[in-house]
Amino acid sequence: MPEGLDVIIIDDDATVCDLIATIVKRFYTWGEVLAFSDTEKAMKYCKQRDIGVAIFIVDVFLGGVSGFYFLDAVEERFPTAHSDAIIVTGNASDDIVNMCIASDVNHLLEKPIKPYALQLAVRAIAEKYLKFAKRLFQDPDFAKSVSGIE
Repeated sequence: MPEGLDVIIIDDDATVCDLIATIVKRFYTWGEVLAFSDTEKAMKYCKQRDIGVAIFIVDVFLGGVSGFYFLDAVEERFPTAHSDAIIVTGNASDDIVNMCIASDVNHLLEKPIKPYALQLAVRAIAEKYLKFAKRLFQDPDFAKSVSGIE
């Protein structure tokens, strides 16, 4: 099982994928940053991992499949994949916004991506886990109730 909260980037354009990974690596310290321009390899990697959480940065169009399809496909291993995702698109149309809303995706960025917008979106997702972990350590009663220990 991974020791941190990894960021998994999937974009079928290798140049964009590498650029996003470079931006995230500049500020992200809570886990690994993994980048995939091959959707099948990304799906295989995610399906072989232990059940857990990760932050997903996913292009809305991944060649023959959509980013939403990808999130659906990995949801068994990553139950919070949709709410922990940032969808990236070249054109944030009403249809894409509506797909995000229907899929429980709260972060949408339009290309070209502004580094500060990407950093804020990633940090917003990471922050909920950091606050939760801090509360587990500081509040033994809360930790017991979460774990089901009496």
